[in-house]
Amino acid sequence: MIERKYLSTVRNALQRQAAVALIGPRQIGKTTLALEIAADVDSLYLDLEAQEDRDKLVSPQLFLRAYENKLVILDEIHRVPELFQSLRGLIDEGRRNGNRTGRFLILGSASLDLLKQSGESLAGRIAYVDMGPLDIQEVDVKPSSLDKLWVRGGFPDSYLALDERQSLKWRTDFIRTYLEREIPEFGPRIPAETMGRLWTMLAHNQGSLLNASKLAAALSISAQSVTRYIDLLVDLLLVRRLQPHHANIGKRLVKSPKTYVRDSGLVHALLGIPDHNALSGNPIVGMSWEGFVIENIISAAPDQTRATFYRTSAGAEIDLLLEFPSKELWGVEIKRGLAPRLEKGFHHAREDLKPKKCFVVYAGKERYPIIEGVEAISLWDMVNMLANLAR
Repeated sequence: MIERKYLSTVRNALQRQAAVALIGPRQIGKTTLALEIAADVDSLYLDLEAQEDRDKLVSPQLFLRAYENKLVILDEIHRVPELFQSLRGLIDEGRRNGNRTGRFLILGSASLDLLKQSGESLAGRIAYVDMGPLDIQEVDVKPSSLDKLWVRGGFPDSYLALDERQSLKWRTDFIRTYLEREIPEFGPRIPAETMGRLWTMLAHNQGSLLNASKLAAALSISAQSVTRYIDLLVDLLLVRRLQPHHANIGKRLVKSPKTYVRDSGLVHALLGIPDHNALSGNPIVGMSWEGFVIENIISAAPDQTRATFYRTSAGAEIDLLLEFPSKELWGVEIKRGLAPRLEKGFHHAREDLKPKKCFVVYAGKERYPIIEGVEAISLWDMVNMLANLAR
């Protein structure tokens, strides 16, 4: 079993808050992590996808009051969203009795639905932990293992599959399940075929500026529908919208976000790319690597770090900007090759923004200066440096 870095984060959050929401896509390992926590404390686990467990909560306050001194784990909370009002009362009652922390661990796979409900009802009573796929901090970082993680993605069952064929089959089944079951649950008017085509088009356009009108024309739907469908994929934590950086520098800035299918393994499954050999010769290879690097960097960055990109109409561009809570700005350019070269647009962007540090994350292992103020760095070294800042 691969130990997830989120384990200590959730335990720490339970020590300071009455409720903790662990949010991440399906099959990411939330339940496994929750049960690992439950093994060390007196607890009750309820799977709200199971009718028998939902039936226990017909009178939630009456039932849960009997477990005031236990950690109650509520899996797939979005199945019973009306629970949040009851949880608020139970938490406040427990506080009056001196039972202030570690009451509820809530698992959910849809950020918008979960955050909206808990934000309305549990403000000041809940902590949030966003759980992503496996990243390079959690797996063996030999070059072969890094390529394996990149090709297969970070869903544990995909990464740990016996071979490439089994891994691809798992991801294909995962995509089909989301299209036929999960997405209709949150967006019942969305045809699975249309959503599947849109998801695939986003994979083809990995890291591109969002052009809803162009996507709409290809799908024969309205631009508003495209935006709404992408909103849902973002809320299901399957797609990232990387927003443009806004700065008062007197330049015409790009206003459209860039979109990334967040898990590289899903990118490859959507495009029918079975293994590293096929990926290496595919035109998507550079943008797939860029998305993989961005997800690992954001996962490692300190809390409250703002991630954006910079692009002007004149061609100045930086792939990723990290603005830390201290307001310090770092620029990150991403290259797949072993001998990264900087383009004019990057230099112009540096002049515009004057970031404190600049890095070029590339596929090699060595760390060395390219020019004054810009270092070439491996993904592992970059992630390790950010993780040390976050500690």
